[in-house]
Amino acid sequence: MTPNGNTILITGATSGIGRELAREFQNLGNKVIIAGRRKAVIDEATTANPGMSGYVLDIDDPAAIKEFAAKILVDHPDLNVLVNNAGIMKAEELTAETIDLAVAEATITTNLLGPIRLTAALLPHLRKQPRSAIVNVSSGLAFVPLVITPTYNATKAAIHSYTISLRRQLQGTTVEVLELIPPSVQTDLMPGHAEDPNAMPLADFMAETMAQFQLQPTPPEIKVERLKFLRDAEAEGRFEQTLDMLNSAH
Repeated sequence: MTPNGNTILITGATSGIGRELAREFQNLGNKVIIAGRRKAVIDEATTANPGMSGYVLDIDDPAAIKEFAAKILVDHPDLNVLVNNAGIMKAEELTAETIDLAVAEATITTNLLGPIRLTAALLPHLRKQPRSAIVNVSSGLAFVPLVITPTYNATKAAIHSYTISLRRQLQGTTVEVLELIPPSVQTDLMPGHAEDPNAMPLADFMAETMAQFQLQPTPPEIKVERLKFLRDAEAEGRFEQTLDMLNSAH
């Protein structure tokens, strides 16, 4: 993926990693389009970053995704990069006498079906571009789970696997497929997460991440050094130890 001269759509870009990706990519000389659920927050972000475009998108609604994709392609026919970043992370208690599936179903819809649906809506256009890219944001928890968020972990593992298949199917086309795999980062993804001393400071994560996006060729997996503790746990024969360490504080 070339680091500049792109027209980039980023979902879930009103806070956390998504918002910082939008700002950093714009600073590199890209045209950036952000999408999120709340218009007021989108307007605030675009006001703070002149030249950035913003759209409301309900990533959980299949019809809304199709309408959104059609409008984006009319407004921005030069779109050539999609960053599937929108996601939710919530705790679930699986030992309760009655398990409420609302959280699990919402997590799957947002984290897995949303990116799959939006990718499907935009892929025919992206394949027609001279150069294009799809960036799927997964998580270190795809490789070693945080047991209090089981469905979140599962959706990110699914996104990892989906990305590998997508990359292989698009091999030989103009579409590059990348996976951004964050470790625990200090954002508001969950209550108290932004203040977690064990999580990576957002500024540090972004600095290391953007340096990798500027590498040519761009590595298929964008991963900071801190992630390797989770990403390589099984390959290095320390999965159970890492699982225990990760979950000891929860």
